[in-house]
Amino acid sequence: MDTILNHSAEILILIFLVITFLQSGIDKITDWKGNLSWLKGHFKDTPMKGIVPLMLGTVLIVEVVAGILCLIGIYQLGISGESTMALYGAILSCVALLMLLFGQRMAKDYAGAMTIAVYFIPAIFLVFILQP
Repeated sequence: MDTILNHSAEILILIFLVITFLQSGIDKITDWKGNLSWLKGHFKDTPMKGIVPLMLGTVLIVEVVAGILCLIGIYQLGISGESTMALYGAILSCVALLMLLFGQRMAKDYAGAMTIAVYFIPAIFLVFILQP
């Protein structure tokens, strides 16, 4: 119990990232066609219009792996205080958010890009507090 209390901030942010990325990944898997259709329209006037399926698949993989690493990180922090997987999950979460930010900026969806910044703040803070 002391281990959990000593790492409560890290665990809470990890839970936030697990919810964010596993839900997003599951949504992309269960509604691939809907997501792909929407994104094709979103990127139709950008240089990335021809690679939307590749981008969606890449983001899907990065999000799911980030969520799984964060989930493993919660377990490791709670049991032994080990933070390696949590740090990997936090870093990959930041990478996923930067990918999404890049896409929003390319599509000139500045409001969407601003929303991603809200998610990036706790993710980068987690990287900071998990640094050895």
